[in-house]
This record gives sequence, structure tokens and C-alpha cells, in this order.
Amino acid sequence: MNMVSLQNLADYWSLQMVTTNLIVFLNLLGALLLGMIVGYERTYHGRAAGMRTYGLVCMAAAALTSIAGFPELWFGGHAPNVATADPTRVIQGIVTGIGFLGAGMIMKDGLNISGLTTAASIWASSAIGVLVGVGFYASAMLLTGLSVVCMMWMSRLEQWLPTHQAVSIGIAFRSNYIPRREALEETMRELGYGIAWGSLTIKCEEDCTEWHFVAVAHGKDSCRPLPDISRALTGHQAVERFSLSYARN
Repeated sequence: MNMVSLQNLADYWSLQMVTTNLIVFLNLLGALLLGMIVGYERTYHGRAAGMRTYGLVCMAAAALTSIAGFPELWFGGHAPNVATADPTRVIQGIVTGIGFLGAGMIMKDGLNISGLTTAASIWASSAIGVLVGVGFYASAMLLTGLSVVCMMWMSRLEQWLPTHQAVSIGIAFRSNYIPRREALEETMRELGYGIAWGSLTIKCEEDCTEWHFVAVAHGKDSCRPLPDISRALTGHQAVERFSLSYARN
């Protein structure tokens, strides 16, 4: 190995390069911790994406953003013709990539959609990593705190505010029974709900008709809980079987 090659190798461990790597390392460590803090709420509630996923997303976003700030040191400083990095293009790529990851978290089960909060929080985790990567540490910590507050306590605020609870209902009627819209509307009205007819889907197999729809509560205090709806449908002679669940997102 000649002296030129040894000098090139030594440039990768120069004082400036080691200092820069130390700065990037601290950014990565901080981003990992902040991402894990945000992801703990998902782990606590048993979601598939937890502390590890959030920590990795946040840390990777910080890594890509951090190295964009030191283009003069890329390849040990031996690439003087390398184009000046544009951090905005790096951020754009990160946001686009995380969008695909978040889309994989959104699941649709019948009339219910789950995973929206997880997808949004993963996207926020990448933004935290970007803030750490460009050196806005206070903003990154603030965004982490706001994300945790939204994910852990915003649901309590939603429960306190006036809302219209939605319930996903599927009813299979007995053979050869023809359900009437007016009778179903009256039953749901007595339970404190109105039917969102735009959500209605009808399925018919072997003389058995199934209706699937969303019922929206008239008010938080006037609607009946799922057990009361279950008892009302159980006592209905025309109902063969049914399914109930809160229409969550």
C-alpha cells in the first residue's frame, strides 16, 4: 500500500471527520430516544408498531438529514466535485418514504378503519428526526411532547366534548323475511340512534338477507351502549344473527 492510499485512509479519521461523526452520533441517539418516547404509547396499547418502529424511523430520518449538512466531508473529503446537498430534497424523500410505511398501518375491517393514529404518529416521528437532524433540538423535543399529549390524552378530551358515537351493525334476517326500512329506523330510534343510509350494504344468500350499516347516536347521553342494542336485537323474532362494533378510526 502506497503513501497516497494511507493518507486517503487517514482522512476518514481526521479530527474534523471524527468531530462531525460525534455530532451525527449525538443526533442519532437523541432521535432514537425521542422516537421511543412517542412509540411507547403504541406499545402500551398493544399496537404492532411500537417503540422499536418509532425509534428506528426517527433515528433514520435524523441520519439522512444530518449527513446532508456535511457534503464537503463525504467520501473522506475526496470528492470535491460532489454537488452541494439540498436538505429540502432529502426531507421530501423521507416524508414520501414514511408515507408508504404509514399506509401499510391503515387497515379496513368492514365499516371500521384502524391504524390512522399510528400512521399519523409515525409520520410525526419522522418529522422529529428531521428536526434533530438539522439541529432544531428544542423544536424536536416540543414536537415529541405534543405528539405524546395528542396520543395519550386527546382521547379523553374527545370523550368529554359533545360527539355522535357511531356503531357498525350487521344484521342477518331469518329466511324469507323481508326487512322494512321503517321498522328498523323505529328500533334504532328507540335506542337513541339514527341510521346513516349512505353506509347501507345489502347481501342476500340462500333466502337470507343481511344488512350492514352505520348507526349514529343522536347524542352522547341519549344513546344506548352495545349490550342494550344486543338485547334489543336478540329479542327481535326476525333477526337470525347480528354483529356490533364501534365504528372507530
